[in-house]
Amino acid sequence: MSLWGKIFAAGYDKFMAGTEKATLRRHRDALISQASGSVLEIGGGTGANLPFYGASVESLTVTEPEQPMMRRLQRRLQERSSSATAVLASAEKLPLEDASFDSAVSTLVLCTVADQPRALREIHRVLRPGGRLFFIEHVRADTAGLARWQDRLNGIQQRIGHGCNCNRATVEAIANAGFSISQLEHDVLAKAPPSVRPLVVGVAERNGASASG
Repeated sequence: MSLWGKIFAAGYDKFMAGTEKATLRRHRDALISQASGSVLEIGGGTGANLPFYGASVESLTVTEPEQPMMRRLQRRLQERSSSATAVLASAEKLPLEDASFDSAVSTLVLCTVADQPRALREIHRVLRPGGRLFFIEHVRADTAGLARWQDRLNGIQQRIGHGCNCNRATVEAIANAGFSISQLEHDVLAKAPPSVRPLVVGVAERNGASASG
C-alpha cells in the first residue's frame, strides 16, 4: 500500500463531507433503502452506506480492496454493532459464489476499479437472475466540451483520487455487462470539481443471459 493510499483513506470522510451533505446523503437515503434480501456492497470504503440499509436486508456482505479503508470500515461496523461481513477483496475478483445475492450496491466505486468491465461481470455473476444493482457514480459528461476536459484531466484525477477516473461511460458499461437499467437519474455532484460533477443514480436488473466479453 502506497503512502498516498494511507493518506487518502485517513482524509476521505473529511474531504467528502461537503459533497456528502450537499448531494450524496439524500441519494443514499433514497436508493440504498431499496436494497433487500442478501446484499453485497462492493468497495465499501469507510462505511458511508451503512446507516441507510433498511430492515428488508437479511444479510450484508461488504468488500473492500484497500487495507487502510478496511480498517475504517471494520471500525464503523463495530461502532454500529453490525452483523455485516467485511471481506478484503477487489470487485474484479470476488471470492463469492455464483448467484448468491439478491442486491448489489456500488457508490463511487466503478470510477476507481482497475478493470470496470470485469468488475461488472463479477457483480453480474454473484447476483441471482432478476437481482438488482443499485449505483451512485460520477460519470463522463454528456456535453462534448466537458467530456474533452475530463479526458485531458483524467491522468491528474487518477493520481489525486487514488485511481479514480473522471471520464468513464459507466451507464453504458452496466448495460453492456448484462443488466437492464430500470431507474436512472442524472444529477450534479455539488461542491466537487467540474470534472467529477456529472452524477448518475440508478437501479439495474441482472438479465438471465451471461454477461458479454
